[in-house]
Amino acid sequence: MIDELVVRNLGVISDARLEPGPGLTVITGETGTGKTLLLGALRLLLGGEARPDLVGPFGDEAVVEGRFFDADGNEIGTSRRMPRDGRSRAYLDGSVASARALEEKVAGLVEIVGQHDQLSITRPSEARQLVDRMLDEEGRAALAAYRRGWETLTDARAARDRLGGDRAALARELDLVTFQADEIARSGFQPGDDVELNRLSERLRHADEIAGLLEEALARLDTGRDEVGAAVAALRKAARLDPELEQLAEALAGSAAALDDHAHDTRVYAEGMDLDPEQLAAVESRLTLLGELRRKYGNTLEEILAFGAAAERRRTELESLIGRAERIDEEVEAAEKEVSAAASRLREARRRAAAKLSEVAKSHLTDLGFSDPHLEVSVEPADPGPSGADSVTILFASDSRLTPGPVASVASGGELSRLVLSLRLAGGMGGTETLVFDEIDAGIGGTTALALGRKLAALATERQVLCVTHLPQVAAFADRHYVVRREGNAATAERIEGEQRVGELSRMLAGLPESERGREAAEELLEMASSR
Repeated sequence: MIDELVVRNLGVISDARLEPGPGLTVITGETGTGKTLLLGALRLLLGGEARPDLVGPFGDEAVVEGRFFDADGNEIGTSRRMPRDGRSRAYLDGSVASARALEEKVAGLVEIVGQHDQLSITRPSEARQLVDRMLDEEGRAALAAYRRGWETLTDARAARDRLGGDRAALARELDLVTFQADEIARSGFQPGDDVELNRLSERLRHADEIAGLLEEALARLDTGRDEVGAAVAALRKAARLDPELEQLAEALAGSAAALDDHAHDTRVYAEGMDLDPEQLAAVESRLTLLGELRRKYGNTLEEILAFGAAAERRRTELESLIGRAERIDEEVEAAEKEVSAAASRLREARRRAAAKLSEVAKSHLTDLGFSDPHLEVSVEPADPGPSGADSVTILFASDSRLTPGPVASVASGGELSRLVLSLRLAGGMGGTETLVFDEIDAGIGGTTALALGRKLAALATERQVLCVTHLPQVAAFADRHYVVRREGNAATAERIEGEQRVGELSRMLAGLPESERGREAAEELLEMASSR
């Protein structure tokens, strides 16, 4: 939805701010005031071409800014700055962006319907969605069945692709990963074993040296214990003569006790050392095995174990694939037959919906001034895809005596806008949050103009609708009304309400905003529109 549009120095528009809001917003004004420039500003925010000749006389650059909200309520800020000399600049949420980025971000939210605009209904996907929104219960069931069948077919084809053409190669890969997984599993290694083996290896390879050093340490500890014991005895004798030495004597006695403990621990360790050469050989054998596994599967034990886990997973996958290989072709063929049958049922349902869409849209077209329009929504077979196996095309002629053709090439600006309005009323809006109509009222008036106003208002109950119009019958149905006024070479836009709006409608009706009769007619028109 368009929340705000700000335009400065764009052509004759010196400064304008629009806040359309929900419902129907109309823009009116005298011919030549610059109403359509406001739609041109919106096109710029949708990634349209920025031309230097669009820069007005009120500064060195034209500036267009807009704030949008998507269907989830997320705010999107866009702006374009176009200097008189130099390249234009685009911004998205305050950051420099390309015009293409603006188009990708915002264009899906807003559709401008005019003679030279790219219309979504000309795209096969949008035409198909119009038809699908008209499907009956049987048709919706057919569409759901087709999508399930297509998903099954896609999964079967993907499985066949994973199997590949050479199933013997899969068997060879299975043999390889089985060997790899089993070799790593048989090794029995657990995380941390490499650290423990290296520690044991160092200890066992230097066992004799360690034993000699422990023996030397015990001898020195025994000598030290004797000397410290003698020192304790001397201090205790001295303490009997000088009590202040008692604390020192007790502290030294504690050290002697500690030496006893250290000597005991060292002796226990020395006596418990295992100097068995067979244990060293076993440890060295494990380290050799670890080295071989590192050479094949990774630089660390963690990498080796991860490789083994991956090989085990791949073995399970290959066993499943090879088990399925014998029946995969039959699965694909069965899924293709199911998709083909579902596509046929869906095509018939879509043709019923297309006929209904054409009928309802034609009734709207008749109300909008087409005496005998031709509207055909064609559903023909096409290559299967996620949404069906149909190509949907909309063909139109303003009169049944004319040769119908694609809507974008056979309808004038006003006809095209009214056609889009009729199709949207018949088939719904789809994903577009906002519809903007340009030239929709060209060549119509009277009763047809009233019908147009009612239909725009009806459409605006579901989505935001903007319309530039010169018809008071259309403007009277607006929820918000902006008027563009021009003084000299400068034009501005102002929202009008109450008496101002009555005056503008009177001007549009009679050319005399202060005419009593014109104002009475305007008030009657507003009263009629408000009772819709």
